[in-house]
Amino acid sequence: MLNEVKALIDLYQLEPLPVESTLFHQTWKSRGSFPDGGAHGTAIVAMYCDEPYSVSLFHKLTVDEVWHFYAGDPLRLILLYPDGSSRDVVMGGDPLAGQVVQYVVPAGVWQAGHMLAGGRYSLYGCTMAPGFTPAMFRGGAKSELLAAYPDRAADIALLGVDDEHEVHMPNGYEQ
Repeated sequence: MLNEVKALIDLYQLEPLPVESTLFHQTWKSRGSFPDGGAHGTAIVAMYCDEPYSVSLFHKLTVDEVWHFYAGDPLRLILLYPDGSSRDVVMGGDPLAGQVVQYVVPAGVWQAGHMLAGGRYSLYGCTMAPGFTPAMFRGGAKSELLAAYPDRAADIALLGVDDEHEVHMPNGYEQ
């Protein structure tokens, strides 16, 4: 593991996110909450790297999620829309080269992400309002995604959730 990667993991106390596989740490949860107990908003800092292996497996949320690029090497978001279309978004620190520093993933869109090949790490964050709850999340099983998006088979093979793996956050899991 690179010293810089280890230092960032230690600094932000990053740990693997269940189902999704991203290294993350919740940095903010609003004091205010809804009657069901869900927070008005939440934020995480997260990182992709090769060692320890960290990617974001396909998943979708029931609310919009705002992504923010912070540091390191560019990352790629793969988005699979309900109408069958798809899009790749490269997030990074060079907006004049077409990289974006902020991107909103709409509710109901399958999303996955990884650091671009040859990178050391990609440090980013995500913000949600209303705040994240496990009920908002569902992982994307490979067979389900392949049936709907056969043209993205290579991405799904790499970043889909194995069919025999749980696609919901563990009971009681909260960020």
